[in-house]
Amino acid sequence: MKHYYYKSGDLWAEDVRLTDILSRVGTPCYVYSEAAIIKQWQAFDSALAHHPHKICYAVKANSNLAVLNTLAQLGSGFDIVSGGELARVIAAKGKPNQVVFSGVGKQALEIIQALKYGIFCFNIESAAELQLINQLAEHHNLLAPIAFRINPDVDPKSHPYISTGLKENKFGIDFAQAIPLYQDAKKLKHIEVKGITFHIGSQLTSLSPFIDATKRILTLIEQLKSVGINLQYLDVGGGLGIRYQDETPPSPKAYIDALLALCIPPELTLILEPGRSIVGDAGILITQVLLLKQAGNKQFCIVDCAMNDLLRPTLYQAWQNIIPLKEQALKTLQYDVVGPVCESGDFLGLSRRLAIEPGDYLAITEAGAYGFVMSSNYNSRPRAPEVMIKGEKFKLIRERETIQELFAKEYLFND
Repeated sequence: MKHYYYKSGDLWAEDVRLTDILSRVGTPCYVYSEAAIIKQWQAFDSALAHHPHKICYAVKANSNLAVLNTLAQLGSGFDIVSGGELARVIAAKGKPNQVVFSGVGKQALEIIQALKYGIFCFNIESAAELQLINQLAEHHNLLAPIAFRINPDVDPKSHPYISTGLKENKFGIDFAQAIPLYQDAKKLKHIEVKGITFHIGSQLTSLSPFIDATKRILTLIEQLKSVGINLQYLDVGGGLGIRYQDETPPSPKAYIDALLALCIPPELTLILEPGRSIVGDAGILITQVLLLKQAGNKQFCIVDCAMNDLLRPTLYQAWQNIIPLKEQALKTLQYDVVGPVCESGDFLGLSRRLAIEPGDYLAITEAGAYGFVMSSNYNSRPRAPEVMIKGEKFKLIRERETIQELFAKEYLFND
């Protein structure tokens, strides 16, 4: 069920009419529902109530401090891919010992930072990374908890840019290298072998790739046990998709029930790293119609939002629903909804049926994940503000950038 709805012709989220937000923050702006975030996180947590587990939210999906704090208060762990994300988790009052550090290119300073904070685990992606982490842990007289990210070579059947579990992807360790690497790691004095992990991609809408990958990893866990390596946890990554258009992704419960049906040993803690499936549906990007333009047989709706605000349509050819904030009895026409950025690829939605006129407001839905976090200042455009709704109240949780802030750290060469 969507968290937004029409009442008396106006679009609402929770108990707030969305047009009431605009007089304070303007457009474009991101708006998140706290209730929607909580509901989705709890759906994962409750489905695993009878199995040892951790839900480690993937910070890269939406890293606003208010979002992270909402999850931290629920007891969430966090999946990070940079030192900056670790700093955000700590600033949002998340617990470092509930953090897993993923990513194929961790830098030495980031690793040292994570070691000193005592994170739960490093997800290691290469033999070289194992040696680097061991050297840094030895230098600081610390013990580094690790898991290896194994590449199960399973096709997630999603967009190639967000597929991560195939042999040709840059992520993970080949199956054939897994046992020798675990044996090497066990010999290192500053390494603590704790688990095994995999992640096959994002926006997955079918259970079969998850199940196939998990079966392969469970077989590997048994092989490791036969050579004396007993693991404490299995991290199955994230990637569960949401509905943008006509997808039919499984619910968190259906996904977890399918995993548990594989008879995961009860002594093996199950770790999940959902991101999009927790925050994706919780967010809306609001934009204003600047003007309507006809060019040949095309009708263009030009809005004040652009590819710098929401990159997914341009980068992935992603489809997100676009709906008016106020229902009106106007003629419906087919528009390409485009932004002001000087690129032909600057579009938010193509061939959309809309009843609109200049000055109207539109909502781009399912914008809570990979929206603001992927935004930029291209064309020297300030990034949009972010707002969170809680019941009848809303709060600005990130101010709109100013143009002056964009070049505040730049200097003239001859000055």
